[in-house]
Amino acid sequence: MRIIISGYTGKMGRMLEEAVQKNPEQYQIAAEYAPGAERTRSHAYSQLGMIEEEADVLIDFSSHLATEAVCNYCEERGIPAVICTTGQTAAEKERILDLSRHVPVFMSGNMSLGIAVLSDLVHTAVRMFPDADVEIVEKHHNQKVDVPSGTALMLAKAVQEERPDSVINIGRHLDGKRDPREIGIHSLRMGNEVGTHEVYINTGNECLMLCHEAQSRAVFADGALKAAAYLVQQKPGFYTMKELLKE
Repeated sequence: MRIIISGYTGKMGRMLEEAVQKNPEQYQIAAEYAPGAERTRSHAYSQLGMIEEEADVLIDFSSHLATEAVCNYCEERGIPAVICTTGQTAAEKERILDLSRHVPVFMSGNMSLGIAVLSDLVHTAVRMFPDADVEIVEKHHNQKVDVPSGTALMLAKAVQEERPDSVINIGRHLDGKRDPREIGIHSLRMGNEVGTHEVYINTGNECLMLCHEAQSRAVFADGALKAAAYLVQQKPGFYTMKELLKE
């Protein structure tokens, strides 16, 4: 499978490079892209439109700011896209959905299969304890830009799918009693924390804590490659970890 890596100069782009190079019989780098990057190798580009190499899929670990460029390129070339970025605006999300009408698109707030399992467990636990208080705590490194994390929002959405009338309260900071419909999200930024997500489900008599801790960024690169291998076999449409877990 020939892959275009979007965002190859970032931490996750470099991690994805390493994951590809460890599996040369299954994966190859067709080209790499990063906005404004200096061209230090023959297959690396600072503009997507400059890429002429044949590719089976594009994996985007750059930034949500590249959404329009990535979508335009994949639509023009008919290339499936694995979107691993977070923090998209409403307009950017709509553009990604529009792209999925033309090519297969895979998108997840977190590329870890463990997080996908956690999300599934959240569904089950919230269904079993319909009146419990739900609080989400996410921890990341001190250079992370978006707050809360895309993963925390994904977990909150899992709760909302079980409780349609629930509301998200990000970083509770005002006096007052807790709203029973509330889903609290709290963000910590410190050191080199890769990513930890904790979901507390408290009935008043007992508390269930579901937790996922990423110990290396390699888990996200491996998940992106699994998503890419799945995606290239699909028809145009919008796919998530839910579909991948069913495989």
